[in-house]
Amino acid sequence: MVDVVAIQPLLALIVGILILIVPRVLNIAVAAYLIVVGLLGLFPGLLG
Repeated sequence: MVDVVAIQPLLALIVGILILIVPRVLNIAVAAYLIVVGLLGLFPGLLG
C-alpha cells in the first residue's frame, strides 16, 4: 500500500505543473486538495 506521505509531494508536483500550463486548473486543484484532505481527516483509515 502506498503511504499518503509519499503521495502528497508527487501530487503537489503534478498539480503545480498543471497550474503553470493551465492557470484555470488552480480552482479545481485547490478544491480537490481540500476535499481529499478533509476526507482523510474525517476518515483516517480510508486509504488503508
